[in-house]
Amino acid sequence: MNASRPSHAPVLGGRADPALIRADRVNRTYGAGTATTVAVRDVTFVVAPRARIALTGPSGSGKSTLLHLMAGLDSPTSGSVTWPGLDVGYGLEPARIGMVFQGPSLLPALDVTENVCLPLLFADCTESDAAVRAADALARLGIGDLARALPDELSGGQAQRVAVARVLAAAPRLILADEPTGQLDHRAAALVIDVLLQAADDLGAALIVSTHDPAVAGRLPTEWAMRDGGLRSTRGADHEEHR
Repeated sequence: MNASRPSHAPVLGGRADPALIRADRVNRTYGAGTATTVAVRDVTFVVAPRARIALTGPSGSGKSTLLHLMAGLDSPTSGSVTWPGLDVGYGLEPARIGMVFQGPSLLPALDVTENVCLPLLFADCTESDAAVRAADALARLGIGDLARALPDELSGGQAQRVAVARVLAAAPRLILADEPTGQLDHRAAALVIDVLLQAADDLGAALIVSTHDPAVAGRLPTEWAMRDGGLRSTRGADHEEHR
């Protein structure tokens, strides 16, 4: 595949399935003139329900930018991203799209349970229901004993698992995880991937995991690789002619 003019678009789940996300010739650049950086270059793809995708590539290849575009947290410089199968016009909605961020994302003034509950409360969930869902998500990740801890009392790996719990508690239809195991040891990383896969199965959700770890990538049946902002499927995906 030519990085700047892809002849094929990765497709998940079969052509008859309604797409959760459609991206058509998406570019995302930053800066201008000689300082221009191309983060995503002429990318076209379709993500169908129940997709299981490992998004791989070296640092700086555009993985995080692409996930932010999928979540509606960033806008393309050109091209289009739509969510026909998610009933959203634009942007991150916890009940539909959940994102585990690569960097710190917990609010320092709130304890672990409050951090997990917060998106649910914004989505008009009752406090009691939010607390139950938060406790269940924390228990599934093996960190129920940290429910009342503050973020600055957590290790980096514990904080990352709380961030995963926050997404799972909202029961989204699309889960995007940006290097969710990057700060975890092998055992904790395996647990997080186990929980993400099981949650995606239980929810009937699509799951896209950005990772540098071949062991993590190997847990997902489809692999998309990024390099210099371009995207190609390397394992487990059908292809559709780009038009």
